[in-house]
Amino acid sequence: MNKSYNIGIVGVTGAVGQELLKQLAVRQFPVAKLRPLASQRSAGQTITWQGQEYTVGLTDDSAFAGLDIVLFAGGAASKQYALAAVNAGAIVIDNSSSFRYDPDVPLITPEVNPQDILWHKGLIANPNCSTIQLVVALKPLHDAAKIMRLNVATYQAVSGAGVEGIKELAEQSAAIAANKPIAPPACFPHQIGFNLIPHIDSFQDNDYTKEEMKIVWETHKMLHDNSIRISATAVRVPVFRSHSEAVAVEFAKSISPQEARNILQQAPGIKLLDEPKHSIYPMPYPLCDTDEVYVGRIRQDIACDNGLLLWVVADQLRKGAATNAVQIAELLITYGLI
Repeated sequence: MNKSYNIGIVGVTGAVGQELLKQLAVRQFPVAKLRPLASQRSAGQTITWQGQEYTVGLTDDSAFAGLDIVLFAGGAASKQYALAAVNAGAIVIDNSSSFRYDPDVPLITPEVNPQDILWHKGLIANPNCSTIQLVVALKPLHDAAKIMRLNVATYQAVSGAGVEGIKELAEQSAAIAANKPIAPPACFPHQIGFNLIPHIDSFQDNDYTKEEMKIVWETHKMLHDNSIRISATAVRVPVFRSHSEAVAVEFAKSISPQEARNILQQAPGIKLLDEPKHSIYPMPYPLCDTDEVYVGRIRQDIACDNGLLLWVVADQLRKGAATNAVQIAELLITYGLI
């Protein structure tokens, strides 16, 4: 008889928490008991999952007894309660950035570095959404030709900022369409409706934002190669869902666009949409609510001898957060770690 597991979700009422619920059902993860948890603001609400109604419990140090896996949807609760969940005997899969750079905590994208799960100590970090889709596309190419240098510009949807980001774009877009005044922005530093903001997260001492540096740090950690020279520019765009990335890669040896297509065609978690002459390439809107990483516009970088240019799109709430987290939970079963 196949074993099933007691699962907790912290932050269950938020955008990522709701996707975690959905992915547990879609992927038929073997859930014995579900314990939905949230902050004081949302505790006591009811949710329905798999035809059963649940009351959302309060996240505190005593909330994790008897749970096998706790999925943290992100935010301040991770730093406050993740270790309490581990001490209660659960394995934590955390969507926040609180533990990603801890050398004792594996940072995992299952298509890229699944073996890192073998050295977990009760806590596993889920990478940043923009990094997940990037490394899924890069790993097979890195294995084939070794990446020397990487430059990426991200075009990140407002849902990356949660439900408040979605609400702000919707309200601003409606106001602009109706020729009405726009309320002062609350979620973003500037108007996002019909605008682009080259500013995600806080600026660091080197004038890169933390979001941009996450791409550098996390790519190095998951590819196990700190020698790759990486720079990034992260931009918030007026798109509701799915992140896009323009990626320029320099390799140690020559690799043609067709060779790259052949490699990516066989790689796990990737779908090629690369027929530009027929206007076929990845775009965020039609690829919402999917789990794959889509790659297209593969072409020679005419400014770099061993360079390629790629266009990469993925749903950041699914593959960039919830789906990846559930895939990590599946790895625990695959490797016999739970």
